[in-house]
Amino acid sequence: MSDFDSKNIFGKGMPNDAFTQYFIGQSYLNPLVDFEDNILFIANVTFEPGCRNNWHIHHAKSGGGQILICVAGNGWYQEEGCDPVELKPGMVVEIKPNVKHWHGAQKDSWFSHIAIEVSGEETSNEWLEEVSDEYYEKL
Repeated sequence: MSDFDSKNIFGKGMPNDAFTQYFIGQSYLNPLVDFEDNILFIANVTFEPGCRNNWHIHHAKSGGGQILICVAGNGWYQEEGCDPVELKPGMVVEIKPNVKHWHGAQKDSWFSHIAIEVSGEETSNEWLEEVSDEYYEKL
């Protein structure tokens, strides 16, 4: 863990309790900007080994979506209908609006990414079903 913490330069933050119902396992949130004073919400999200969020969609009439910048550890990203992508530090994932997807840590690694919520018109997040243990364990 100390090796991961030294590489996670933006810090783990506090337990992400407000969104715990949308995650399997423990995640942590470290906001990097004050949402009220900025046009973008930017935060470092850290996942304990095996933690992942539910399938979800970032809806937008125009603009919108999310950008992930992988910081430390190893993770997974998957869009519906596509193969999972292994995430490593330095990788950038652009998630288009209205695309069903999930992301999180690999089962044997802590993982952190910077999440940038792209501003847009009529944006919202729709949280969907869990990524099942049976499916996840096969990755």
